[in-house]
Amino acid sequence: MSQGAREDARQTKLIRQAWNDSNKVYGYRKLHDDRLDQGETCCPNRVARLTRMADIKAQIGYKRRPSSYGGKPSVAVDNTLARQFDVAVPDRAWVTDITYIQTMEGFAYLAVLLDLYSRRVVGWSAQSRQTTDVVLQALHMAVWRRKPKARVLIHSDQGSQFTSMDWAAFIRAHNLEHSMSRRGNCHDNAVAESFFNLLKRERIRRRTYKTREEARQDVFDYIEMFYNPVRKHVRNGMLSPVEFERQQILKAKGV
Repeated sequence: MSQGAREDARQTKLIRQAWNDSNKVYGYRKLHDDRLDQGETCCPNRVARLTRMADIKAQIGYKRRPSSYGGKPSVAVDNTLARQFDVAVPDRAWVTDITYIQTMEGFAYLAVLLDLYSRRVVGWSAQSRQTTDVVLQALHMAVWRRKPKARVLIHSDQGSQFTSMDWAAFIRAHNLEHSMSRRGNCHDNAVAESFFNLLKRERIRRRTYKTREEARQDVFDYIEMFYNPVRKHVRNGMLSPVEFERQQILKAKGV
């Protein structure tokens, strides 16, 4: 075997290990970034060639289940966020949404809140019913974890959970500001939609859950053990949300 072939075999082994560590969701760009993190000098074209030869590829997307809004919302507010998804400081704007997870004992409903600053999931809740309580529990987690010092803009769609009187009361009581997508316009909440796309593509659609609790535990593993601390984001300069926030703190301190 030639020296070039031996090096290809070595790099392929490292690439496959990084791919497996990512739960097989990284494509060649993120795998190349991992090589740089490990002190390798493998060029992007070589990583692309080796991943193609080894049939290593990121999971493809999926079509979103169509949905519709029915009835007039009980509480509607302006679209203050106005698709301004790039935020320069933490805890200035959070986006929230709710989705469903199919299990063998019925649906589980998942609500999340993401900080637009780092795309970090700052709060989440999974319950057996699609009620206001599931989004309130996620928001409560976010407020408790982050303890924002200034007023935070909370952006949602016009789903019934976010137009309820209980949601509005919680927003007022915790000095938050509510922003709402325009009726039926999912692009106004694109960051939350993107997170759910990742979650379902990279984890949920690759599993069969016997119970809602099993689904909840897997969501915990994805968010707390992979997405927040590990998963690289192009928008974060190929850093995970946790690492991006950490490095920004160090930079602000002049370290």
